[in-house]
Amino acid sequence: MAYVDHAFSISDEDLMLETPYVLNNRPPFKEIALALALLVFGTLGIISGIFMACNRVGGDRAHGLLFALLGCVLFIPGFYYTRIAYYAHKGYKGFSFSNIPPV
Repeated sequence: MAYVDHAFSISDEDLMLETPYVLNNRPPFKEIALALALLVFGTLGIISGIFMACNRVGGDRAHGLLFALLGCVLFIPGFYYTRIAYYAHKGYKGFSFSNIPPV
């Protein structure tokens, strides 16, 4: 008969003793408000930048394209963290409010 070391085996009782990963899943209101503000201002920046580039408002097309680029820089993190907050609120698996970094 072979020697079996049971010191490192995992039983069903050991799995039942685990605590949940997220102990406090409260929504961080300040971080979500910042994400929504970035999303809104980024969207407005992209729309107004495209409008400025097409109609040459404020000079030449470069000003409008630069404004649209600034809108993209604001939009991307705003959309990302708003999406995480929405999925965490709906309870999707793998999403938690702890994935949003504190401000």
